[in-house]
Amino acid sequence: MVVSLRLTQRPEPDELLGRSPLAALIGMLLDQQIPMEWAFTGPYTIAQRLGGDDLDAHEIAAYDPERFAALLSEKPAVHRYPGSMAKRVQQLCQYLVEHYDGDASAVWREVGTGKELFKRLNDLPGYGKQKAQIFLALLGKQFGVTPEGWREAAGAYGEEGSHRSIADITSPESLEKVRAFKQAAKKAAKQG
Repeated sequence: MVVSLRLTQRPEPDELLGRSPLAALIGMLLDQQIPMEWAFTGPYTIAQRLGGDDLDAHEIAAYDPERFAALLSEKPAVHRYPGSMAKRVQQLCQYLVEHYDGDASAVWREVGTGKELFKRLNDLPGYGKQKAQIFLALLGKQFGVTPEGWREAAGAYGEEGSHRSIADITSPESLEKVRAFKQAAKKAAKQG
């Protein structure tokens, strides 16, 4: 299934994210301590550097760790911390190979409930509660993956009409609303 996304506001990375479940999972993994668009452009950059137009969990899982870290470190780096994120991307791909035969979409395909989907996402290396909830909201809001109870399992990120996370970005305007929400939340946390 191909989905039209506007997460990075760049056609090529968004196209990859919309057709590659693995790219979407890796983008979410990279989404920490860097701007959202940079994180979600990362899978496209990795695919290009691997010499292809898609990502393969088996290939990434088996890649030499030092060479993979160097690949993510090339200028411009894929992440602020390319070495540690290279390790996390490989761990995620190794987990997908071991548990889902390398098929990222199997994480959510045929899942019965939002609660079960949350558990599967939360079990992924590099995913904690918040990341799992945000990705679950992204699946529900933009990929049409809506098992029973998905909004509840996604917590506040599943709220209709919210602008809290990458799950809510569908245009430049919604990107600005999400940024404003995040800035207000950071400010409140500092004052709290």
